[in-house]
Amino acid sequence: MKTEDFIQMLSDKGITLSDQQIRQFELYFETLVEWNEKMNLTAITEKSEVYLKHFYDSITAGFYYEGFHEAVHLCDVGAGAGFPSIPLKIIFPDLKVTIVDSLKKRIHFLEHLASLLELKEVNFIHDRAETFGQNKEYRESFDIVTARAVARLSVLSELCLPLVKVGGTFVAMKAASAKEEIEAGKKAVGLLGGKVQSTHSFLLPIEESERNIIIIAKEKPTPKKYPRKPGTPNKEPIE
Repeated sequence: MKTEDFIQMLSDKGITLSDQQIRQFELYFETLVEWNEKMNLTAITEKSEVYLKHFYDSITAGFYYEGFHEAVHLCDVGAGAGFPSIPLKIIFPDLKVTIVDSLKKRIHFLEHLASLLELKEVNFIHDRAETFGQNKEYRESFDIVTARAVARLSVLSELCLPLVKVGGTFVAMKAASAKEEIEAGKKAVGLLGGKVQSTHSFLLPIEESERNIIIIAKEKPTPKKYPRKPGTPNKEPIE
């Protein structure tokens, strides 16, 4: 995906990039590649692939969920090099963003990136999702929680739903096999106070790989015992 394809494909979806936003994505790419030489941020470093598989892929959440268009507080769990929340923040600058990640080095990268891109109202927290979800200051305080992760939906739900306020939304971004995951994750989603509202399946342009966006509404408070201790959700998923 060339930069002009990226700009055009977003335009086709009703998103017109300003010169500043185009520069921000360019600087994001350059900084990602530069820092990736010192630490492992991504296996994808080819410009066309970064624009497609990281930037465009992250923004697809905004095609299927209207909530990003508002000045709401978003929490991104395990964002790694800032996906999907930093591309979403560039596109929807009114978003207030908190990123939680377990690796201090990645937090340093994100702080540096946010400063370079001149992003306002972004906050980076070094913590495990399990302990962060039990922190009274943040628990059930976010309008939207996102995760673009390889963990199963049952595991992701335990890490993310405790952070969503009642009436808020968890947006899970997955590759293939979403149907099976939703089926296996139903028990966890319900137990943690959520309800699957909709699932959107589509092919990422150019390479045509499957993507799924699962929108989960938070209908009631999460029981206090969740999330469990670090590592437990992964070892003993609620299924």
